[in-house]
Amino acid sequence: MMKINDSSRDYFILVGFSEHPRAEFILSLFASGIYAMTLIGNAVIILVSVLDSRLHTPMYFFLRNLSFLDMCITTCIVPQMLANMWGSSKISFVGCMVQFSVGLALGSTESMLLAVMAVDRYVAVCWPLRYTTIMHQQVCHIFAAISWLVGFANSLFQSSLAMLLPLCDHHRVDHFLCEILIIIKLSCVDTHPTESKMLIARLLILIIPVSIILTSYALIARAVLKTNSAEGRKKAFGTCASHLVVVLLFYGTAMFMYLQPKHKYSQHQGKALALFYTIVAPTMNPVIYTLRNKDVKRAIRKVVWKDSL
Repeated sequence: MMKINDSSRDYFILVGFSEHPRAEFILSLFASGIYAMTLIGNAVIILVSVLDSRLHTPMYFFLRNLSFLDMCITTCIVPQMLANMWGSSKISFVGCMVQFSVGLALGSTESMLLAVMAVDRYVAVCWPLRYTTIMHQQVCHIFAAISWLVGFANSLFQSSLAMLLPLCDHHRVDHFLCEILIIIKLSCVDTHPTESKMLIARLLILIIPVSIILTSYALIARAVLKTNSAEGRKKAFGTCASHLVVVLLFYGTAMFMYLQPKHKYSQHQGKALALFYTIVAPTMNPVIYTLRNKDVKRAIRKVVWKDSL
């Protein structure tokens, strides 16, 4: 359990963007709109991929998991953020622990899931004739389960380390969310051993999936370059492009947030990155997959307008 010198203080104060009241109000409206778009966009992706039998493939099974993750991540962050902006800036210790534990678990799961999706794209491009045999339903469920289990195991490990640290009287958090590295800074003991262990965990949950993704796409690139057909190369690129864009958005932001040296870290920069990582990026994923995917657009038209395609 988290300890604190003054047991009467059972909450944190999330400073957020309160130093800029006008900007905070505009940001709250922006966050509300983005949150609604995230829920609607990802719900549509899940709905059409379930209702349209042509989308009952491994690629869309993993996409449904990704969309569900994005909905959960924003729901973990935005409602509490808006409550702080429009009302009290307090959040209980329990609420704070739940937020950073669940947020870390969902982010870690998405990191693993993107790696699994890269493997799926590799099999689809490099082994097209054996794709349905290799990526059958049981394998897809196992890969998805591993992603969720590893994500939550990583969160359990890092959150347990954070909760064992005693906290000082100071309970103002200069952020709009409870982020595990920010909470650790409130400890009144030497946190270097704990932070070192967490750094190893963060490296593993980022570097291993990134290595899998890079390897998968290197093999895909080699196979595509050997293809004489321009149409075949175009199809392979179209199959992988959406996933690559999502990967760049997710890992680029995550690595910049969690792996940069401490002396280069800016609190304002951290807030801006966290906004993009937790609010904007989950909204962009359904847009990216919809705009670049004819099957999804066709399924949306069929579900919404009842077209006979």
